[in-house]
Amino acid sequence: MLRIIVIGTTGSGKTTFARELARRLGLPHGEQDAWNHEPNWQPAPPDRFRARVDAFTFGPAWVMDGNYGKARDIGWARADTLVWLDYPAWVVYPRIVRRTLWRVLTREELWNGNRETWRGALDADSPLRWFWRTHWRRRRETPGLAAAYPGLKLVRLRSPAEAKRWLELVAPR
Repeated sequence: MLRIIVIGTTGSGKTTFARELARRLGLPHGEQDAWNHEPNWQPAPPDRFRARVDAFTFGPAWVMDGNYGKARDIGWARADTLVWLDYPAWVVYPRIVRRTLWRVLTREELWNGNRETWRGALDADSPLRWFWRTHWRRRRETPGLAAAYPGLKLVRLRSPAEAKRWLELVAPR
């Protein structure tokens, strides 16, 4: 297990989990959101985003998080393990609400100078609304998508407690 992708619905804790896994394994961590969200929340052009994923996953060992289909064929083909944080909606949605409120109130910089705002929190593509459009669809589609990559080991974690136990077993401190 040297090339690992962490996926999950928005708010599931992909980045936090992937950072900790990378730290424990002593591997570099890549965050697809940081490569996709350019200044002023502009999405990176597909060729630029794909080049960033390509460059990061070219290395022999890494942990990357993100669900972006526009470079799945690169990352998933090079990965040996896919960790899926597949938590129920009742676990994830309150996390998104808390995280969004915190980011708006603290003006925390996310990527490339971007910050969440009250107006942005209600936007059609905000995590608060994106969740409702993608959560159940991802749960239906992910097993089939993963099956298209037969060399990829799928680890499906269905609760934060299960994820914590797995992380501790795979990469003890």
